[in-house]
Amino acid sequence: MRVACIGEAMVELSLDAAPSNAARLGVAGDVLNTAIYLKRSAPDLQVDFVTCVGRDVFSDRMVEFIASEAVGTEAIGRSETRNVGIYAITTDENGERSFTYWRDTSAARTLFEGREGPDFTVLADYDVVYLSAITLAILSPEVREALMDWLEGFRARGGLVSFDSNYRPRLWPDAGTARAAIERMWKTCDIALPSVDDEMAIFGDADADAVAARLKSWKVRDGALKCGAGGPVSLGDPVDAEYPPATKVVDTTAAGDSFNGGYLSAALANRGQDVALRAGHDLAAMVVGVKGAIAPR
Repeated sequence: MRVACIGEAMVELSLDAAPSNAARLGVAGDVLNTAIYLKRSAPDLQVDFVTCVGRDVFSDRMVEFIASEAVGTEAIGRSETRNVGIYAITTDENGERSFTYWRDTSAARTLFEGREGPDFTVLADYDVVYLSAITLAILSPEVREALMDWLEGFRARGGLVSFDSNYRPRLWPDAGTARAAIERMWKTCDIALPSVDDEMAIFGDADADAVAARLKSWKVRDGALKCGAGGPVSLGDPVDAEYPPATKVVDTTAAGDSFNGGYLSAALANRGQDVALRAGHDLAAMVVGVKGAIAPR
């Protein structure tokens, strides 16, 4: 099975608290985080990262880092005129994070742009495609619509699509555009991996039950609704389980991304919904106990 994870990777600056104010350099991005945790959890899967980077030293180191995690880099394109984006993370005393971004001209925003229009040839030989709303948001409107058209055809040919509605309002021109694209993806999705906060923010649902009901009305039949420390809610087969909260919360960066990687590792191996939910929750509970998006091995 070959899995294509489509998204943007950025240089990550993780800032220490005063008085040191030191910054540690890393590489991260929501879909890349999931790709790494999926590959770590299911080493037999072929997991490739699909993006575009530049020709600069940061881009080179980014590709080297991705390869060091055994995630495939053959589908990474190179821009001659653009470089990679950068973001900085600060965390408060409760482990909650805030971000500062420099990504408006990143190479990833040119992903799938061909000389004669949108080109998805690089995705042709995959069995599973995973992406997020951040992936959609950074693409031009033309490429975004063409990608969603292509995904519908991909499913018709037997491919599987997994989606996470990772909602970042600043990346979208307006909330209406975001709602329309995300709704379409839920209706073009085999494995749904939403977070309750994102769904409530963009669709105005009152609670997790309302989110789950709306998704099921859109024919979502598999996946997990992430509800933080309370544990996930099954969007597929009913599961009655309790999920212990993390014993230590240092940094909530990549909590949802790591859940997705753990969940998909079990779901794609047909290990059952109960196993997939627990795999995602346990992995996320570990990840929030360390600083940064990518936990040490």
